[in-house]
Amino acid sequence: MVLAILKEVELQRNYLQGESIKTIYFGGGTPSLLEQSDLDTILKKINEIHEVAGDAEITLEANPDDLTLEKLKQLSDSPINRLSIGTQSFSEVDLKFMNRAHNSKEAIECIENAKKLGFENMTIDLIYGTPTMSDEQWEMNMQTAFDFEIPHLSCYCLTVEPNTALDHFVKNKKAQPVDEERAARQFERLIDHCNEEGYDHYEISNFGKKGWYSKHNSAYWLGEKYLGIGPAAHSFDGISRQWNISHNAKYIAALKEGKLLSEKEELTPESRYNEYVMTSLRTIWGTDFNKIEKGFQSHFLKEIETYQQSKDVIQNGDTFSLSKKGKLLADRIASDLFV
Repeated sequence: MVLAILKEVELQRNYLQGESIKTIYFGGGTPSLLEQSDLDTILKKINEIHEVAGDAEITLEANPDDLTLEKLKQLSDSPINRLSIGTQSFSEVDLKFMNRAHNSKEAIECIENAKKLGFENMTIDLIYGTPTMSDEQWEMNMQTAFDFEIPHLSCYCLTVEPNTALDHFVKNKKAQPVDEERAARQFERLIDHCNEEGYDHYEISNFGKKGWYSKHNSAYWLGEKYLGIGPAAHSFDGISRQWNISHNAKYIAALKEGKLLSEKEELTPESRYNEYVMTSLRTIWGTDFNKIEKGFQSHFLKEIETYQQSKDVIQNGDTFSLSKKGKLLADRIASDLFV
């Protein structure tokens, strides 16, 4: 797999057209299973082919049970300068419900060890709205994160995806469905509590202290180009999307022959408009009316008027942003603005 990834980096050398690399993200799957030598080899290849900014954000995504003390020591001596830890909850009941491999003790020890080893730039994932999570436990989860002084939080509402184990359990009444009222209540408390603790709610699911926003995620929301390497990885060059085959063995076999199995889609004006509205409206920066192609501006103004009247959307000059109340309806509002 590592050799295939190195080959793809070479084949895709011109995708970003010489732009400087500001962020590198090891995510998707379980990148923490890579040996340190593998990470170093991949980073060396990227630096050989691309100009990497001196202050580039280099993130590794991992679960607490994978980030042993020994693993963290290795990472602290590597170019990795940001950790994204899939904590999900500090409650044993929640973790068992979500079928997580780690327990609460491991989650806490992982964060403690990472901080002792000098990882300041850190984010953790938290999930709210689970049937097992009371409002009191959600408060405890948030407070634990605040007590650790973690500068960035990614918080998601539990969703029941079709054809998953959870979907099966809910349909067979072995698990309770998501209580939407409780989930909304917990989301609103999250917004308030993070504001009290000095976090900016800079994207629907993301909260960061000043100077600690995710460069990687921000680039995506702001419509910048990105190159994805590996099975099922997606790339965007500003006018088209490209995605690799998701089958590991076929991905490796093709690259052994110097070929990349991928598909490409040229974005239509309608797609570019829809994507811009969807991503920008979710952020603190909002939707800039001047960035909407003229052919869609009248449609945008017509459809958004209802949400301005209900005060779900606030206009400031040429920028449209969601109010606190509107953030509860982000997906619905965006879909109503689509063409």
